[in-house]
Amino acid sequence: MMTVTVGMIGAGRIGQLHVDNLKLIPQIRVKSVSDVVIDHLKEWAESKGIETLTTDYRDLLNDPEINAIFICSPTTTHASIIKEAAAAGKHIFCEKPVSFSVEETEAALKEVEKAGVKLQVGFNRRFDPNFRKVRSVVQNGDIGQPHIIRITSRDPQPPGVDYIKSSGGLFMDMMIHDFDMARYIMDSEVVEVSAAGTVLIDEAIGQAGDIDTAIVTLKFANGALGVIDNSRQAVYGYDQRLEVFGNKGAAQADNNRPTSVEVSTADHVTKEKPLYFFLERYTQAYIDEVIEFAKACSENKEVSCSGFDGLQAERIARAAKESFEKGMPVKLYSDASSVLQ
Repeated sequence: MMTVTVGMIGAGRIGQLHVDNLKLIPQIRVKSVSDVVIDHLKEWAESKGIETLTTDYRDLLNDPEINAIFICSPTTTHASIIKEAAAAGKHIFCEKPVSFSVEETEAALKEVEKAGVKLQVGFNRRFDPNFRKVRSVVQNGDIGQPHIIRITSRDPQPPGVDYIKSSGGLFMDMMIHDFDMARYIMDSEVVEVSAAGTVLIDEAIGQAGDIDTAIVTLKFANGALGVIDNSRQAVYGYDQRLEVFGNKGAAQADNNRPTSVEVSTADHVTKEKPLYFFLERYTQAYIDEVIEFAKACSENKEVSCSGFDGLQAERIARAAKESFEKGMPVKLYSDASSVLQ
């Protein structure tokens, strides 16, 4: 790969994680980081060899040496920064979602297309080795025609209420990963969504206007069906499972655990709990997604998760919220036969 010089916008937990992973790639130079508050970042930035630390992200956009921008700032800033970065001729990696508004996302994508730069959306689960294997099994026809996809995604504990208030809601913040995964695995567009949700874990989440438990069913353009269940609290760990059932078989991806050892005695059969935190569960996925973005930039290849993929996941999330609020299925397309498979 040719050298890619990166500017990081937003140095919270995910921004710092991306810096760590980018530093693993010899052809990547992380030159600059911006954040609205930087005093607490000075020692960290120095330890990472970051040359410039600034409170103004436009300093990164105006730097001619920087040719790729990572957007890890709050979601409400994503669309506007994408537009500015595209106008500055920078390739863009943006954390999900692109925005809370399908219309804002569409406008941002138009600017990306006009500028001819690359945009990759941070749906890191696409890069998980287990889920990628399931996708390859489906694409190779090993289980025949897919009929049903089932996705379980449950957090070990709910986030704070302040986060809930600004998150965009469970469908847009949490289940959006699963909407993207459903499209990715099934290789077909979602044409209808039915959602049910409730508050079973923390009343404060309900008071903040959100839910903490949900089930969504999907209908795909290819005729297949999908079921997704989410919970903000699984007391046994980070529960991430997926199954695709077809007319010739099925493929499953189970939870990752510290070890695969199962102990059997006369009294019980035990194995270790799932990994507890998403950064542990998806360590390799986070690394692989930035490696592929860097290759796309330096070798002029297509990104693995495009702005269109981000837009489609947002459309499904919006339909799920509408279905939940109205208590009825919501169609994404009036004519399923016209949707690309």
